[in-house]
Amino acid sequence: MAKEDAIGGEGTSNGIVTDVPVTVQEVSEHVDELTLADSSETGVQEAAKKKKKKNKSKKKKETKEQTDPPTIPIADLFPQGNFPEGEIQQYKDDNLWRTTSEEKRDLERLEKPMYDSIRQAAEVHRQVRKYVRSIIKPGMLMVDLCETLENTVRKLIQENGLQAGIAFPTGCSLNWVAAHWTPNSGDKTVLQYDDVMKLDFGTHINGHIVDCAFTVAFNPMFDPLLEASREATYTGIKEAGIDVRLCDIGAAIQEVMESYEVEINGKVFQVKSIRNLNGHSIGPYQIHAGKSVPIVKGGEQTKMEEGEFYAIETFGSTGKGYVREDLECSHYMKNFDVGHVPLRLPRAKQLLATIDKNFSTLAFCRRYLDRLGETKYLMALKNLCDAGVIQPYPPLCDNKGSYVSQFEHTILLRPTCKEVISKGTDY
Repeated sequence: MAKEDAIGGEGTSNGIVTDVPVTVQEVSEHVDELTLADSSETGVQEAAKKKKKKNKSKKKKETKEQTDPPTIPIADLFPQGNFPEGEIQQYKDDNLWRTTSEEKRDLERLEKPMYDSIRQAAEVHRQVRKYVRSIIKPGMLMVDLCETLENTVRKLIQENGLQAGIAFPTGCSLNWVAAHWTPNSGDKTVLQYDDVMKLDFGTHINGHIVDCAFTVAFNPMFDPLLEASREATYTGIKEAGIDVRLCDIGAAIQEVMESYEVEINGKVFQVKSIRNLNGHSIGPYQIHAGKSVPIVKGGEQTKMEEGEFYAIETFGSTGKGYVREDLECSHYMKNFDVGHVPLRLPRAKQLLATIDKNFSTLAFCRRYLDRLGETKYLMALKNLCDAGVIQPYPPLCDNKGSYVSQFEHTILLRPTCKEVISKGTDY
């Protein structure tokens, strides 16, 4: 129709008066011009739409990046709640079928909220340790180091009573002290160039604990000692699995650990596994949940089970390879299964109420009580320990002059695979 109108001698076509004869060629040229104008207009509109879409997708992709020093809570960095998975390791031999089992996958889908909680705690751990590693240097006051680390955890995990926070005091044991040392308030210990420091700290969301540790040594002379415990820990993780006997893991760890030697100031030492220190199972609000993972051969025949969390940790020593309690105590924890215990001292009752409210059955240290405004509590704390309500955990030491290194990861024995929850790019 449009074509016929244009050829007719009179009338209008597209708003053009055609009193004079018009050739077919002129009409077709005019139609071409209009088509070009329309298409260019459409092209502009489409380009504008694409630009809008691009901007929208850019906005979607614009995720927050962590600051330095870290201040943005991990939950804000992952607003969808999909926190990074740990390292996945497949089960071996008789458990290979689990990898493809639809039934086991369904079980995992039911546990997703719990997995998200523990992965959030693990991402806090990774980001905090990355930052702390960048600022550790000889000459630092140990109490400053611990408080910087703990305050960073509090920010990134959005500390909230017993729902989210620090799982236990920051262990920063030096040299022959293997574990459970953190400075009490007023402690003036300074980190030295020739120190070997085990930095062991924990995070938790809803009581799901990530227990993870590494060793710092500035002097490269200690590198073989650090490598021994790191590789022994990796071996323990590799050997762990559903239905694996705990004693078999211990034997594998010891074999790797004791294949290392370290030369310190011209003297060669064989690295020894500390035979009375262990890894352990972890439960909700319970750092030691009953099972021990030995780091020497000859342990118990108990088996690991589906759904369990374990802290796989190893300690390599240039000393006797045996620890004893020594030095001033800083770590304490309420006994998990303690019922009601009658207390006569009003001050002890009051202190227990503070502990129940802020820590429940999670470990704490004296600095944490100081921070809550508690004063003159040592007598009441001793009374709670004597009554069996609170358990003191003094520092564990090998012989003086020796050096101990430690590495530790938290693993989860999922129904389909083993997840090394706390694994990062650093170790």
